[in-house]
Amino acid sequence: MVRPDRRSAQGLQGKHRRMIDRIRQHPLPRFIGSVHGWLAPHLVRRGALRVALVAILLAIVYWGVIASDRYVSQADVVVDSTDMSGGQSGNIASLFAGTRNDHELMLMRDHLRSVDMLEKLEAKLQLRIHYSDWKRDPLSRMWFEDAAQEFFHQHYLARVGVEVDDTAGVLRIKAQAYTPKMAHAITSALVEEGERFMNDIGHRLARDQVDFLEKAVGEMGERVLKTRDALVDFQNAKGFISPQAAAETLGGIVARLEGELAQLKASRETMLGYLSASAPDVAQINLQIAAIEGQMRAEKARLTSPKGGTLNRTVEEYQRLEMQTVFAQDLYKTALTALEKGRIDAARNLKKVSVVQSPTLPQYPMEPRRTYNIIVFALSVLVLAGILQLLAAIIRDHQD
Repeated sequence: MVRPDRRSAQGLQGKHRRMIDRIRQHPLPRFIGSVHGWLAPHLVRRGALRVALVAILLAIVYWGVIASDRYVSQADVVVDSTDMSGGQSGNIASLFAGTRNDHELMLMRDHLRSVDMLEKLEAKLQLRIHYSDWKRDPLSRMWFEDAAQEFFHQHYLARVGVEVDDTAGVLRIKAQAYTPKMAHAITSALVEEGERFMNDIGHRLARDQVDFLEKAVGEMGERVLKTRDALVDFQNAKGFISPQAAAETLGGIVARLEGELAQLKASRETMLGYLSASAPDVAQINLQIAAIEGQMRAEKARLTSPKGGTLNRTVEEYQRLEMQTVFAQDLYKTALTALEKGRIDAARNLKKVSVVQSPTLPQYPMEPRRTYNIIVFALSVLVLAGILQLLAAIIRDHQD
């Protein structure tokens, strides 16, 4: 008869065996075993150090003997503007947004690194032939002269550096080539094209504005001529140089007649005090009063009348035409002023690329950095070999 404690012990042993079987069947121990079976014999027994030494020797041969010399030409430029009215305000936003000069330097940088710039250099200097010269080492040159534009552009970016120095506020241009003259020619072409591009950006908007203003001035000039012609035709049709002056003259005549009429009426009242109404003197004054009143009615009829065609309507039409003429002249003067201001701004907004460091003509090949590359490569390979040996040792210890 089996005791309860023995049954529990047998059950625990069965569970342990099943757990061990599961662990052995897990992919991680099998992977470790396979790695140990391949990695340890090849890296440790054959020697990772020997492989590293062979790689270092190859690097020494390449960078010390095979690698082609590359000359570096450098130029430093800044972008100046003759527009002194658009200064940056000293607020906090401008500190985070950057200055206008930084923005222009970034625009120039992007253009010099663009495919358009590469095509202009290719047409001028034939960079494909130079960078794909079979006399150069295969790792530094472009393998095919007719390589796709994308690969040609990548090779161009690897050989031409255009970076903005935020501290100094300058644009540093560096060009690598297999000959000093070609390096100098590339850098000089980049500086010239950068200046032309910045001037074109500054003038493009100004030219558009000037063209628009010139068109507006032409339209305003035609409008002024039409309004003046309409005013002259109206004067000729009505027979008045200035209807306003004629109306004022008639108004003065009517006022003078009213004064004379008042005096005559006062004299008649005086005469009626000592003469009869049929007296010759009273009759003469009545005739004068009637004549003046008839003259006043005639003059007033020339000024105003419900039937129209009177001087007051003529004055109103004349004033309206004159107002349109004056308004058109004012618009024309404003357009002329804006045009002159636009032309001045177009000349003032000139972007000047000032050369701080002229493109240098190199005398010694600064690329590749042979000693530096060999040392860095050797240290990297030795560190990698040490890591692999350490990994192999850890796997072997776990296997044991």
